[in-house]
Amino acid sequence: MFDQIIQVEFNVSDNSGVLYVIATPIGNLQDISFRAKQILQEVDLILAEDTRHSRILLEHLHIETPMQSYHEFNEQTAIPDLLTLLKRGSRLALISDAGTPLLCDPGYPLIKAAHEHDIKLVPIPGPAAVLTALSISGMAVDKFVFEGFLSGKSAARRKRLQELTRETRTLVFYEAPHRILDFLQEVRDIFGAERMICVCRELTKKFETIYRDSCGKVLEVLASDPMQQKGEFVVILEGADMGQAQEPGTGERIVEILLKHGIPVKQASSITAEITGARKNELYKLALQLSDQ
Repeated sequence: MFDQIIQVEFNVSDNSGVLYVIATPIGNLQDISFRAKQILQEVDLILAEDTRHSRILLEHLHIETPMQSYHEFNEQTAIPDLLTLLKRGSRLALISDAGTPLLCDPGYPLIKAAHEHDIKLVPIPGPAAVLTALSISGMAVDKFVFEGFLSGKSAARRKRLQELTRETRTLVFYEAPHRILDFLQEVRDIFGAERMICVCRELTKKFETIYRDSCGKVLEVLASDPMQQKGEFVVILEGADMGQAQEPGTGERIVEILLKHGIPVKQASSITAEITGARKNELYKLALQLSDQ
């Protein structure tokens, strides 16, 4: 796969090569750092998740450095050739489609292999959607949990969200446009409509929008406007307070158990509302969904 690259004339030195891990803009191309631009100009090869996407950035910066695709489907087979280049003294740069590499992007196997082969690694810091969103979320950022993209399957997604109900640290998720409404509905059902949330859409781009309110209200806003359901999303969810963290169970789990034991939907939602203090109508909707599964 990398045969033709190995034949290219690189700036080979007597020393082992260097692998630069470079953060690139998450939207606005002006957010590239001077140092990142300089390194991208000087390296022998750029490893890009999607060369078509990254070419837009390189053309904007007037950079003509060769690029090679490096993504989740070829990263394991590509590593031996890349290590050969690095051991010959080549300087390589790893970038993702946007932001800091390895945050929900390929790269971990290569970084691990570079450490194991004593290859020099140099991080070039810059934009990251998770930190950008946290900085303007109005949530506690001294401690947070980054969950990235949860499963595309509702059952698995709900299961993971259920596991996080007692988490007191701020929670950070990435979500795709075609799933954003389902995801927010699940968050509302599991964490409650009053839990504070900040939904950041298209950060640093032309149509950047930031919604910070209760789960129920933010969901209403996005559900009422299809245009606001497009783009890339970072969702910041307020962590549980200590009282919530010590609850013996949560709404969905209690409803699930009651239904399992043959309690009717209406009665199950009423009992759960009395136990948790959550809104009865929301628990009723949740019970209907669970009873249909």
